[in-house]
Amino acid sequence: MRDRLSLAFAALLAACIANAAPPQVGAAAAEPAAAQPASAPAPGTQARAASAAGTAPLPEVADVFAPNPKLYVDGIPPVPKRLVQEVSRYTEFRGHAFVGWHPLRREMLVSHRQADAQTAQLFRLASPLGALEQLTDSADPVVEASYEPLQGKYLVFARGDGGNEANQLYRLDLPSKQITLLTDPAERNEMQGWLHRSSALLVSSVALDKTASTGTRSAVSQTLRLVDPAQPGVSRKIAELPGTGWEVGAISWDDRQAALTRYISANESQVWLLHLATGKSVQVLPAPDASPKAAHFAGPFTRDNSGLFIISDRDGEFREIMLYRFASKRLQRVTGAPAWDASELSVNDGAKTLAARFNVDGREELRLFDAQTLRAAVLPAGRTLPAPTAGSVRSLRFHRKLPDLAFAVAGSAGPSQVHSLNPLTGATEIWTRAHIPAGIDTSEVPQPRIVRWRSFDQREISGILYRPPARFAGKRPVLVLIHGGPEAQAKLGFLGRNSYFVNELGIAVIEPNVRGSSGYGKTFLTLDNGVLREDSVRDIGSLFDWIATQPDFDASRVLVSGGSYGGYMSLAVSARYSPRISGAIDIVGISNFVTFLRNTESYRRDLRRVEYGDERDPAMRAFLESISPASRAQDITKPLFVVQGRNDPRVPYTEAEQIVALARANNPFVWYLRAENEGHGFARKENADYQFYATVMFVRATLLK
Repeated sequence: MRDRLSLAFAALLAACIANAAPPQVGAAAAEPAAAQPASAPAPGTQARAASAAGTAPLPEVADVFAPNPKLYVDGIPPVPKRLVQEVSRYTEFRGHAFVGWHPLRREMLVSHRQADAQTAQLFRLASPLGALEQLTDSADPVVEASYEPLQGKYLVFARGDGGNEANQLYRLDLPSKQITLLTDPAERNEMQGWLHRSSALLVSSVALDKTASTGTRSAVSQTLRLVDPAQPGVSRKIAELPGTGWEVGAISWDDRQAALTRYISANESQVWLLHLATGKSVQVLPAPDASPKAAHFAGPFTRDNSGLFIISDRDGEFREIMLYRFASKRLQRVTGAPAWDASELSVNDGAKTLAARFNVDGREELRLFDAQTLRAAVLPAGRTLPAPTAGSVRSLRFHRKLPDLAFAVAGSAGPSQVHSLNPLTGATEIWTRAHIPAGIDTSEVPQPRIVRWRSFDQREISGILYRPPARFAGKRPVLVLIHGGPEAQAKLGFLGRNSYFVNELGIAVIEPNVRGSSGYGKTFLTLDNGVLREDSVRDIGSLFDWIATQPDFDASRVLVSGGSYGGYMSLAVSARYSPRISGAIDIVGISNFVTFLRNTESYRRDLRRVEYGDERDPAMRAFLESISPASRAQDITKPLFVVQGRNDPRVPYTEAEQIVALARANNPFVWYLRAENEGHGFARKENADYQFYATVMFVRATLLK
């Protein structure tokens, strides 16, 4: 049986690439002996296996696209240049993300990848639809920055190295563009906000655990410092906070206090007040003896510093906006009992207008409130808030001095574009236009829609369906894209490269929001915790049942793919439902919960134990081992494609290596792609492009048969 499967897959692959090429000389990066498990196959193994199984004659090397030297390519057949040419348009979508306002002028920072660049960098945008002035030029992406708040004399930006997420902070002087390192490379650093009356920046730092693989580091703490970026090396330690998960929600207008959110789990977080002069902190929400647990997130202070806007699910299933008064120690509801979660608050300088996003069944909507009357704000007659069709609003930020609110919109029509809104006049302006490659008509594709099905326990599960254009006749194959997190959500937006599968191959794409996803209430969020983990996998099995009832879908041609936790889900589905799928793609996914918890960076370990379970408990350890895909590798019998970044601090590359080695013990078609200069996903275009080319070959060979 296995030989027949191998021959069938080889024949499909031959049809896909038409003329296979010999194993590529130099296709794999030089590999240190210690980095590769003893059982790991040599580069080109899969290509030789396919050839031995009876594929088509081998083409000339000149017809093959060679991967760059930083890619370790194992088992992936040669990529024909004609395929690269065919799909190249779909690698050139380029949007813009809002980064920050200039403190005095009506201009902004955006992040963007230019046509000839590998990564997104910072640009100054002096006016709506104006020319972009490039400020950074790095091999690593730069997407987070902030101007010095008084005059905008310089900006501070964050940057990691090769995807390691060990962010360092740098000062970029204007106009010279000289860069100065501000932080200690032995620590992971984050900007937490500027004081209002000076050029002092709050920075949080956590020591990097170089012994993460041994799990020996038990005491982890987070340090808050007040830094003057104009004087590198000069800082004042404010506080040493126990554990990790601390974030500054806001700084009071008088610069005396910082409101902190302490994230414990997706269903439990606290609000603390930190006195910046003394470093003393006190928990304000919830009361230390409060029960049951709830999520509280610190937002901006009122203008007189007498209260704090927060987001909380204390009074219901969903997160709503509330106002906490320090004197009375009471919460006042602003939005009432919402049907969906609120998120990302921003107030203007006078604290008169409050902007928020609401997650409405997977679509992020913008809403405004009067920060003083606590009522919904009304725009001038004839003006309405932007409501992107089949898309979402993101990245809300008021200008420090002007009434303008910046926000980004991404939808089915294209990637992110930046806009501004003046709440006083109701006028909106577009600041950037996304690049849509020539020859791609996004209006041709049907609008995505929400679909729903009943799972094994009759609970309703939903997802986003991207249906192919009407010109594709017959039952269509299905690509199931599973989001990460797990405390995340598939939202209406832009498919990017995955649009190719819908537009050009006629494949239906479904993005399910299985139990444990955010956005559907705090009870739904807990339904996959601990020993309930596999119930979310069963939700995908129920999705397969639903697909089988749809007259325009082919239930015999279904492929699952996911990244991070979605990668685990793809592996778990591949093991549990192998007869019902055509293949699986695992991108930076967990293959064994016990080894993952032992090897992930220490600043993340305790937070992940709350979600997945504590592997130090013998009973939980046994359970985690039993449900891990690595323990069920013998059941992964369909084609598998594993993608990993070598520098991933979240899901270490060893998770990929072990599932590749174990799956290959009885599976002849396992592909493995690892980038030596990437982390939790591929950020460099040349790496992401090669991943896409290989994915297209894999999809064609598994679904288009």
